[in-house]
Amino acid sequence: MKQYSATIGGKPVSGADAFVVANPSTGAEAGRAPNLGQADLDAAVAAANAAFPSWSAKSDEQLQAACAAVTEKIQQHAEELAEIITLEQGKPLNGLGSRWEMGGAAAWAGYTTGLSLPVKVLQDNEQGRLELHRKPVGVVGSITPWNFPVMIAIWHVMPALRTGNTVVIKPSPHTPLSTLRLVEIINEVLPPGVVNVVTGDDKAFNLGAAMSAHPGIRKIVFTGSCGTGQKIMQSAASTMKRLTLEMGGNDAAIVLPDADPQAIAEGLFWGAFINNGQTCAAMKRLYVHESIHDAVCDALVAFARNIPVGDGMNESSILGPIQNRMQFDKVSRLVADAAKRGKVLLGGQAGKGLFYPPTIVSGLSNGDPLVDEEQFGPALPVIAYSNVEDAIAMANDSENGLGGSVWSSDIEAAKKVAGRMQCGSVWINKHGAIQPNAPFGGVKASGLGVEFGEEGLEEYTDIQVIFS
Repeated sequence: MKQYSATIGGKPVSGADAFVVANPSTGAEAGRAPNLGQADLDAAVAAANAAFPSWSAKSDEQLQAACAAVTEKIQQHAEELAEIITLEQGKPLNGLGSRWEMGGAAAWAGYTTGLSLPVKVLQDNEQGRLELHRKPVGVVGSITPWNFPVMIAIWHVMPALRTGNTVVIKPSPHTPLSTLRLVEIINEVLPPGVVNVVTGDDKAFNLGAAMSAHPGIRKIVFTGSCGTGQKIMQSAASTMKRLTLEMGGNDAAIVLPDADPQAIAEGLFWGAFINNGQTCAAMKRLYVHESIHDAVCDALVAFARNIPVGDGMNESSILGPIQNRMQFDKVSRLVADAAKRGKVLLGGQAGKGLFYPPTIVSGLSNGDPLVDEEQFGPALPVIAYSNVEDAIAMANDSENGLGGSVWSSDIEAAKKVAGRMQCGSVWINKHGAIQPNAPFGGVKASGLGVEFGEEGLEEYTDIQVIFS
């Protein structure tokens, strides 16, 4: 099976040993990644710092041209990277799977390439001229999760490059292979040291923890769990790092009584089960008015029954396995508990290996583990409510606040409810439809800062005001 290399200072690095990355569909070996340590991280940070002066000195036009070249590389190798994603992550090639992820990665890269942060004139009169400049922060440390290994890497890396920063990226040990190959590819068009990648199994040495405390890294951008994000924030404090943290989101959806159950069933399904529910901004809790509760459940179950689940390399599969055993066990535990408290309408029984069928459970309420905990898998609780005030209160009764949605035939009524939801993004009659021109981030425990658009680009800069 293929041995992948890290890239540090533009050169391949194999390390003293390697760790096996498993294919979650089959359990077979998908490839091997370098198991690196402190000395390798130090080398990567040193390479990024060495590359920073010349990279940050490039004009805006030069940076834009370099990012365009990176985007072209991503497009050229999209199918290759999609296959690696499927082998290590499990998601199907088709549907909203790895090819879709690569399409999103290219779209975000292209859009970010076209952004800019021109000098802003704050004052220009007889008393003087004030200019606000956006300056790159330095070396950016990127820590990415296993659910969208390439697309989230692009979300982190492209705005860093576009604003003149250099990067050290560390992917999840569950899905490092596609990131290793991605960085190898883009180094074909970037100067050495501008983007570096390090990998490890996090058993004997935790690279992410070392990065968040490393004095040579000026900013950490992280996507992952709330618990890990809190640890990063704590360890980054001693070096006063800039932070962008996009963490867990136990997203709620509210279906108003005037919604059409048949019309919304498909949208509800994909809002909850995109990437097998392994998405930060997926719908995790569904509140439905009691007058249409049963009809919505029936329509949702009818749609979900026909979704093929199987090996991601099979072109007919639409959903794949849960990516890793720890997440599989969590989903299994939450569904087993929910089965005792409510009614399993579909699924509920684990399949072979890491496969778990789309599962829909009714009869639950706030306080039940499947409602209160972010399951991050293919299990959706449906909760009945009697009035909208109760629904809003239950939706907001969470430490998380990443996304939410409202479903109704009356858009204005839906927008009024949306405005009262405590989350960073709210969608009407859809869920999780992020896009590169709309800032995305969480409130409460779901994060710090935003990604995407000009506001996301600004997160990779420091402000300098020049008085003249």
